[in-house]
Amino acid sequence: MNLTETDLSNRCRIKNNPPGIALIGSMKVGKSALFSRICDRKTANLNIEESLIPVHRGQIRGTEQIAYDTPGIYSIFSGSDDERACRDILLPGYSENRITGIVLVADAKSMKRSIALTLQYAEYGLPMMLVVNMIDESASRGIEIDYDLLTEALGISVCATVARDGIGIQKVLSRLKKMRVPKRLVTYPDRIEEFLKILTKLLGMVEISPRIIGILLLTEDPAVEKFLSNRYGPGMLEQVKNLAEEYRREETFCLDIFFANLYNSRAEQIVKQIQKINPPNAHPFFERVGDWCIRPSTGIPIAIIMLYLMYLFVGTFGATFMVDTINGTLFEGLLIPWTTKMVTPIPSAFIRDMLVDPDFGILPTGIFLALGLVLPVLFCFYIAFGILEDSGYLPRISILLDKLLQKMGLNGKGVIPLIMGFSCVTMAILTTRMLDTEKEKNIATFLLLLGMPCAPLLAVMFIVLEKMPISASITVFGIIFIQILMAGFLANKILPGRRTPLLMEIPAMRWPKMAQVLKMAALKTYFFMKEAVPVFIVASFVVFLFDRMGGLAVLERVSNPVISGFMGLPEKSVQVFIKTIIRRESGATEIEHLSAVYDNLQLVVNLLVMTFLSPCMNATIVLFKERGGKAAVVMMVTVMVYAVLIGSLVSHFCRLLGISFT
Repeated sequence: MNLTETDLSNRCRIKNNPPGIALIGSMKVGKSALFSRICDRKTANLNIEESLIPVHRGQIRGTEQIAYDTPGIYSIFSGSDDERACRDILLPGYSENRITGIVLVADAKSMKRSIALTLQYAEYGLPMMLVVNMIDESASRGIEIDYDLLTEALGISVCATVARDGIGIQKVLSRLKKMRVPKRLVTYPDRIEEFLKILTKLLGMVEISPRIIGILLLTEDPAVEKFLSNRYGPGMLEQVKNLAEEYRREETFCLDIFFANLYNSRAEQIVKQIQKINPPNAHPFFERVGDWCIRPSTGIPIAIIMLYLMYLFVGTFGATFMVDTINGTLFEGLLIPWTTKMVTPIPSAFIRDMLVDPDFGILPTGIFLALGLVLPVLFCFYIAFGILEDSGYLPRISILLDKLLQKMGLNGKGVIPLIMGFSCVTMAILTTRMLDTEKEKNIATFLLLLGMPCAPLLAVMFIVLEKMPISASITVFGIIFIQILMAGFLANKILPGRRTPLLMEIPAMRWPKMAQVLKMAALKTYFFMKEAVPVFIVASFVVFLFDRMGGLAVLERVSNPVISGFMGLPEKSVQVFIKTIIRRESGATEIEHLSAVYDNLQLVVNLLVMTFLSPCMNATIVLFKERGGKAAVVMMVTVMVYAVLIGSLVSHFCRLLGISFT
């Protein structure tokens, strides 16, 4: 074995770097959402040698391990750049961090394909974990998976997740250090097994299993040949290539197709053992309703009715009845007076104010408003969204809106991230990866930044607007809707590129399973609040300190010409906008908290400016990571300037016409 000084230097450098974990999976299984959840925000790109596909890299939270977010792959035997990158990164010496484990991300709706891929990567002989993602979508299709049986069959840990909502992420993180080498469940013909045994003796100890080297050598993989040449020298490469050619000549079938069929056949057997599908009963009435939802003549009225019912449930029931009951009775009526009384003995006025100050105190604005205001409406929103998804209506509205979205440079799939934006803009930006072209991703992201009020902001909108005439709601949501259409049309004309036709699976319409819908709504609400409440607390504390140091007073004076003079808003709006930029829902609760200092027109203007102003910090970070620095800066500057202009125009126009929304 001959090693150059460069080889020795590279191997020493790789050996001293932290170990790496490769996230592997088919396209659109949620690898990137999982990657964003388990990694710190600092990421970098790794370009695999002789591949044009960049691989994202980030440090796993709480560890020194590095995670690699690889492109989608259907088989290790395919020849595209994406799939070559997913194979090559596992070869020793191809990445700065030696890959010591594989997290294979599966789509719970398509387990056969994912298990076949798991069996292929099992041949690498590396510790693995299987993450079954999108379990909410599989449940809505009647798919039940026995995870214990799947764990036993594969011999590795299996975690169920909804990565975009953070469900199951902690379990994934806790099991990364407990990954095991999977069972080898595929048996090859005797001649191939003989070749693999000979090759294993020739190569000796390697960081990955010599079996996968032999399998890829039989399918003439160029990266493996280069690895063998670098590691063992040209002589060894020539010897094993001749040996592989000898075995190939004796086979009458194409080996890569033969291998793929073996894995698919074994995966099908496993799926039959671990999966049960309870398809919805075909009901003539639901079939007719499904057809009506797609036809414009009936689909548009149905869509309007569905949106109105969502408004009644989320806006009236959630934002009015539940908020008044929980926030008004429990928090304002009991907890706030009780906590104020409890902290009275504390000698430090600073600490007392930090805890219970009605404007910026951690308890009133950081915890109680989040739990009493955001939580009930968010829970109602997830129930409504779950009903649309579980019933099969969501794909149908995608088809219904396809022609409209085409004019905006998108196809019907674009409605999914746009609707997701009403839940969480950060996650919605991540779901733009389901779109096929860079143009579609940029347009969808721009629309999300420009005019999608996330669920917590939407909750406060409902609460604030419910106390005003219906004309206020029509103005706010009408402007949001119109400017989304106009922005989409302009972006389609300005941005280069193309859009793709709509190709989407349409599940049967059915009556939603409410138990499953409620369970997933509760889980999503819990994980969202678990992530959001600490940020509420930090935001309240930061603004409290900023105010005590005189920062808010200075900022109010500096921004007064724009906020008061230009947009006609109270000076205290500056603290609303600061909290909005930190976290949208934090700013949303602040405007509800300060609503007494506004008149109705100012509330309308402030809600519009908050919607258009800027995404929260999390969304901003994801924006830069997903769209790149240049595109992110252009989008951010555009929406912030637009927010000030639209707020000013609405304020001056309404005052000119004497519109006060009273």
